[in-house]
Amino acid sequence: MFDTFTPKSSQTYNGVFTLIIINLVMYVLDHILQLPLERLYLNHHNPALYQFVTSLFCHASWQHLSGNLFFLYLFGKLVEEEEGASGVIISYLVCGIGANLMSWLLQSGYFSSLGASGAVFGLFSVSVLIRLSWDWRRLLEVLILGQFVIMQVIQETQQLGQADGVNRIAHLGGAFVGVVFILGLLRLAKSKKTS
Repeated sequence: MFDTFTPKSSQTYNGVFTLIIINLVMYVLDHILQLPLERLYLNHHNPALYQFVTSLFCHASWQHLSGNLFFLYLFGKLVEEEEGASGVIISYLVCGIGANLMSWLLQSGYFSSLGASGAVFGLFSVSVLIRLSWDWRRLLEVLILGQFVIMQVIQETQQLGQADGVNRIAHLGGAFVGVVFILGLLRLAKSKKTS
């Protein structure tokens, strides 16, 4: 029955799988081989510049990694379908670094942050905004994705200040940076068209 099925696209999602593999390799190095990678986490008291990037690929536990990879896979594929491998990687890095900067600026103290959550929340925003179009199918996609993203942002906002080890500022920061990133790119594209 399924042997006659021919996929419409031969999309391989190289960008998404590259990000997933880097996250998995870092987890193996940190937790299974137990290499001393704590210096790659974002140190809020005295951060090194590279930590704003390296911490995006480090995770505290398998559960932490698994949840982030699930959403990276789903929402990263949506971004990569529209913008290609470089688009999803650039979006991940811009949103993740922006989330880390906001987290560092708004939360001082002697602790470290790690994980892809800020970048993934950014991909939530990016995946919705890049799909905006007057096509009814696209509008339906935006409504479905958008309500999920809005619910996640509301939930994170309601849980701000909870002492559970979750960096909600990074989550919200990533979503915010994703919006600013896409709106900035749209404005740049519009100004190029009018020039």
